[in-house]
Amino acid sequence: MTLVLASTSPQRRAILEQLRIPFHVVAPVYEEHDPPDADPVALVRAHAEGKARSAHDEGAVTLGVDTTVHMGGRLYGKPADESGAREMVAELAGATHLVVSGLCVLGQGFAVVDHVVTRVTFRELGVSEIDEYVATGEWRGRAGGYAIQGIGGRLVAGIEGDYLNVVGLPAALLVDVLSAKAPKLLQIRS
Repeated sequence: MTLVLASTSPQRRAILEQLRIPFHVVAPVYEEHDPPDADPVALVRAHAEGKARSAHDEGAVTLGVDTTVHMGGRLYGKPADESGAREMVAELAGATHLVVSGLCVLGQGFAVVDHVVTRVTFRELGVSEIDEYVATGEWRGRAGGYAIQGIGGRLVAGIEGDYLNVVGLPAALLVDVLSAKAPKLLQIRS
């Protein structure tokens, strides 16, 4: 038995490998819509479920995940370009934002949709420090314009909650769901 990961995210694959949960990837066929005034919890839950359902086959256990960054009533998606990344990181500097992830696990006779919120506080950042970070290109494809597991870790003063959620997969929630609904996926194989 393997988990179907409805995502092409290398971070999500790496976390599943780290946790030694057997999986294979099926790219979701789902179009995300991120209205700027959307409720972040409702948004990520809907996206996670849409991704999972688009890749799910009968008899499989399928995982869909979606993550966004939220602060002050604004959603911070993936920046389109360097200017957008610079703006996002500058706005997050010296403040606390929320990393909100929706998770959907579908299986035989069950559908679990839930979410996790992790609080991340950035250090105060100068213009040159922001420019140097943006020049790395690490912001590409990252909600909020940073990657905590990379050079972006330099931007962070602290977190409250699930670190792996900030990387891209709410691992503690996933393990809880699999433990209750598909425990065979958590058996450690040598």
